[in-house]
Order: sequence, then C-alpha cells, then structure tokens
Amino acid sequence: MSRAIRWLLPHPLLTLLLAVVWVLLQNEVTAGMIVFGIILGIIIPSGTSIWWPDTPQGFRMGKMISYSFMVIWDIMVANVQVAWIVLTVPNAKLKPAWIVVPLDLLQPEAITVLAGTITLTPGTVSADLSDEGHSLLVHVLHTDDPDAVRDEIKSRYEARLKEIFS
Repeated sequence: MSRAIRWLLPHPLLTLLLAVVWVLLQNEVTAGMIVFGIILGIIIPSGTSIWWPDTPQGFRMGKMISYSFMVIWDIMVANVQVAWIVLTVPNAKLKPAWIVVPLDLLQPEAITVLAGTITLTPGTVSADLSDEGHSLLVHVLHTDDPDAVRDEIKSRYEARLKEIFS
C-alpha cells in the first residue's frame, strides 16, 4: 500500500465498518448518508491512528470469526443462566467469587480480547489485570467451584486466543 493511501486509510477495515455502521444507524440508505459514513470512516481512524498499536503479528482472522460465534453463543447461554439464578436463587444463597486467572497470553491485544470476552459474558466481569500482565482478576456472580470457572476460562477462551494471536 502506498504511503499516501496508508496515510488516508490507516485502518481500511475500520473505515468500512464505521461507514456501514453509520448508514445502519441512520436507518435509511441514501447517497448522502453513504458519503458521510465514508467521510467519518476516513476521519476517525486517521485522527486516532497515532495512538493505535501495530497490528499483531500472526493474527488468524478465520479463527477469530469462529471465536466470535462461540462467544455470541456463550453470551446467549449465560443470559439464560443468570436470569435463572436471579429468579430462583435467594441472595443469601448466592456464592459470588473472586477468581485469579493466570495468563499464558503475552500480546496486549489478546489479553484485552480475553478480558472483554469475560466482561461481555453475563455473570462474570474482568476486574483487574496484574501489573506484570500475568494474571486477570475475575468476579463471578455465582459458582460452586471457582477452580472449574478458572479452568473453563483458560481452556475455552484463552487457549483459542493463543491460537488466534500466535
């Protein structure tokens, strides 16, 4: 990609995504909305590109797409589970827990995706990352076995993210 095009479109996929989201938010497809969406899609990434980290090396988009579908499914299942907990478990019998999840991930982008995945899934929230980035503190709404939750996070999410970002 030439320097001029790279300067104009530092993140081409983000430009496209922002333009499409703008048109969808307007709830009508007109030439003016498409042009304005493209303008926003160029201005926003260009204006913020100096703060963006470099693209992670070895990123596997195909695996990220399958990971995204898995996370969407987990979010839907967790919504039902949390609704059931809220409706059937009295507050006195809730077993919330703080869980330390040791991390094997090294890339900041992968750790961010993991923390976001945990927070997006109802019933769990990422609360803190250790100073060295070696562990993540997670709060769980209700669990009988905190170790099982930790192991599930590591095997279900972290292992896949290691494949995506390797």
